[in-house]
Amino acid sequence: MASSTACVHSISGLSFGTGFGNAAEHSRRELYAERRLAPRCQPLPAATPASCRLASSCSSFGGGSTPLRWQAPPRSSSQHGRHRGRRLSVRAAKDYYEELGVSKTAEKAEIKSAYRRLARKYHPDVNKEKGAEERFKAISNAYEVLSDDEKRGIYDKFGEAGLKGGAGGGPGMDFESPFDIFETFFGGGMGGRGRGGARAGPTMGDDERLDITIDFKDAVFGTTKDVDVSRLEVCATCSGSGAKPGTTPRTCATCGGQGQVMSVAQTPLGNFQQVSTCPTCSGSGEQVDPCGTCSGDGRVRRKKSLSLKIPAGVDTDSRLRVRGEGNAGRKGGPAGDLYVFIRVKADPELRRDGSNVLVSAKISYLDAILGTTVKVKTVDGPVELKIPAGTQPATTLVMSKRGIPQLNQPSLRGDQLVRVQVEIPKRLSPEERKLVEELRDINKVAVAR
Repeated sequence: MASSTACVHSISGLSFGTGFGNAAEHSRRELYAERRLAPRCQPLPAATPASCRLASSCSSFGGGSTPLRWQAPPRSSSQHGRHRGRRLSVRAAKDYYEELGVSKTAEKAEIKSAYRRLARKYHPDVNKEKGAEERFKAISNAYEVLSDDEKRGIYDKFGEAGLKGGAGGGPGMDFESPFDIFETFFGGGMGGRGRGGARAGPTMGDDERLDITIDFKDAVFGTTKDVDVSRLEVCATCSGSGAKPGTTPRTCATCGGQGQVMSVAQTPLGNFQQVSTCPTCSGSGEQVDPCGTCSGDGRVRRKKSLSLKIPAGVDTDSRLRVRGEGNAGRKGGPAGDLYVFIRVKADPELRRDGSNVLVSAKISYLDAILGTTVKVKTVDGPVELKIPAGTQPATTLVMSKRGIPQLNQPSLRGDQLVRVQVEIPKRLSPEERKLVEELRDINKVAVAR
């Protein structure tokens, strides 16, 4: 067995591990024919300078324990066998419900309320404590998923991996043949290909969120609003590299410049290798002396003044997307977008119902009988409305095209619906009572005819 083998198990005399060499075809034929499993483990080789010991250890199956180590993943080689499948990647999933502190059966209103409460608490402009910004990002990411019915449904079924998509069988899943699975476990040792590290190149910046409040009339006809946005911008000192000016990046000692490391775990079937981003260089493959301005991030938080054009017809919870005005990307990557969430102040008299406006008009019982003309408040200002004679209480009159413009189609407007409220007096003067009684007597005669 080659010295590079981390763990060896035997199945009726058949050995397999990370280094199968030329025994690949024999391994495939024999693997499923034998059932009896008598595993034994050997210690992992001594760590190289490009390896770092994990804090935890893996229990062996033949007694004793062997520590896990971070190792640089094997490089790709054209001498390996043909491609047989995708590597199985295991990631620690985030629980978006826990991020917001709500149950998995929480309604949208509860999720929204929890998000607003936490966002106010951890917003970088308010909370300067270490970790507040990352917490705010995590909260915003969780809300973006759970507030969207489609994304939430995918997340509930498949978890975070489902949102990122996958190949074959379902979101986030890669299905392989049985032998492909063993190639995954043993890093290409069964005649499959190896896998080199993938350095992290330019990455797109995160999106930023801004909440604004506008007046009812501004929501109806649109407006322009000047705002200040706090966001990450490219550091002027290091031009986004994250390195101290005058210094040169060097190869990461942990991953050997590959940007990825491999954790090796022992299982009854052999070594299980999990490739993940290098924790030292965050996938860049390089280490630098950090810039004193941005602390190595390549970005600094600054405020920028923007003039937002609010279109006619927006409503509470409308969301505007301003492309490229989010956080700057890393290593020259494009900036994220700015999402503007709108809240509309309520009007004391006018009430919105989609693209229609609802309002009430009070008239006396005499005006209801005889008819009248009243001034009614509209979004365009006061307008005279004719009340026809004989109008009944709770009658709704329609003022055509006096409603709210449709979003993105301002030439199409809704209507204003006027609900007539007939006021009947509780007390009458003697003169009024006498006249009403006379009117009643006349009405009785007319009905009798």
